[in-house]
Amino acid sequence: MPSDLPDPTGIDAYKPSEIARRIERAGVGKTRLSVAQLLTLSILAGVFIGIGGAFYTLVMTGVDVGYGPARVLGGVAFSLGLILVVVGGAELFTGDVLMVMAWVDRRITLAAMLRAWGVIYLGNFVGAVALALLMSASGSLSGPSGMLAAEIAMAKTGLPLDEAFFRGVLCNALVCLAVWLTFAARSVAGKVLAILWPITAFVALGFEHSVANMYLIPAGMLAGADAALAGFWLNLSAVTLGNIVGGAGGVALTYWLAYRRKG
Repeated sequence: MPSDLPDPTGIDAYKPSEIARRIERAGVGKTRLSVAQLLTLSILAGVFIGIGGAFYTLVMTGVDVGYGPARVLGGVAFSLGLILVVVGGAELFTGDVLMVMAWVDRRITLAAMLRAWGVIYLGNFVGAVALALLMSASGSLSGPSGMLAAEIAMAKTGLPLDEAFFRGVLCNALVCLAVWLTFAARSVAGKVLAILWPITAFVALGFEHSVANMYLIPAGMLAGADAALAGFWLNLSAVTLGNIVGGAGGVALTYWLAYRRKG
């Protein structure tokens, strides 16, 4: 059947095997970007995810943060961050762990992948913290929203490290599934819908996202949270490791075994 004819099933999406190939090609492309390009795009992603975190904080202000429907609404608000990353074009560490597919298929080297991860992680941190500083300077971290921001930071830095790790695993499995689904979509609307539900789910379920925490914890500290800097670093370390395991192992390697493994 000619490729330009409509799909008789009515499903206008790339197949999973095609998604796997597209993600591998994207991983190869990321390793070919210069440090300046990667850093610029990753700083943007840190800002975008921070905007999602700020939007989440606003939406949850004045409501019971343990109330299920409210958490779902907060998740919808936070989804804005990944929508900006994917549609606007930026480099997010948690989504870029999918580069593991290109590495295990020997299309990129381990050194090239780790170099890209390092630059992207640093850029995400700079962008997220910069947004927290701007929010504080603008006065947006005062009043009820600031009080909630402080409570969020206290809760995150007080989370046991084993719980933080496993919440990071579960979080990035959903984030990488969201990114995977965006590679199936052929339109902006399709990408937005692909992002919406997995991201809403991870936020509503209380999972931990390293780049989101790069904004939420500093914002809470700037809003007056009695949280130690050591608690921030410990949370970030545990959640980051969990994000790598959940995204690289739970999604990238699983799909590689299903669609790309030779023999």
